[in-house]
Amino acid sequence: MTETRTENLPLTDGRELRVTAAEPEGAARGGLVLLHEARGVTDTVRLLAGSLAAEGWLVVAPHLYPDADELAAQDVAGQLSQLPVESVLADIDVACVWLADRGITPDRTGVIGFDLGGAAALIVATKRAIGAAVSVSGSGIVAPLSDGIPSLVEVAHELSCPWLGIYGEQDEDVTGEEVAKLRDAAASAPVATDVVLLAQANHRFDTDPKASAEAWQRTLNWFDSHLR
Repeated sequence: MTETRTENLPLTDGRELRVTAAEPEGAARGGLVLLHEARGVTDTVRLLAGSLAAEGWLVVAPHLYPDADELAAQDVAGQLSQLPVESVLADIDVACVWLADRGITPDRTGVIGFDLGGAAALIVATKRAIGAAVSVSGSGIVAPLSDGIPSLVEVAHELSCPWLGIYGEQDEDVTGEEVAKLRDAAASAPVATDVVLLAQANHRFDTDPKASAEAWQRTLNWFDSHLR
């Protein structure tokens, strides 16, 4: 696994955006914006950033919460209620500029997210010109995560780049019926989409090594196919 580092990027309004980044050893095959889970930039997120970099991707993970890198479980709901989609998109734009400054063009830029980040990845794929997106256990399928973030079925038909959604059958927060609704909504978009429901996998894909390995391989294959 490649090591990660955290740096502060200056914004035009005088604030700074913290990002966690990981670089491949050789030439990058493309760039990935990694969107964190509802708890924030956890050790799991850093591990994923390093693992994606080890596969040859230049990775940048914006810290979407302005006042904390990682939240306690009891603080998540409060932070989500104060997180408008405009703020998320603005932070992702900064991350994309960071990639562009390093030679990564939009067609070679992907977005991948988990949980909260999975929802954000789909929304970004409806609003920005990127090459591909992957959502793992994306929350807020039918009921929005907050007043400032739309439900996924509400916007999935607006997808403008290839999008892959991965969910687990054992995820207690998402039903098979919700996943089916999302699959149908995404299928009406004018781009390639796929929504898979993996057996024996939970919300974090940590109960079954086979399901975790399949989710990982599907993610890599999706970006390999669409980021060129």
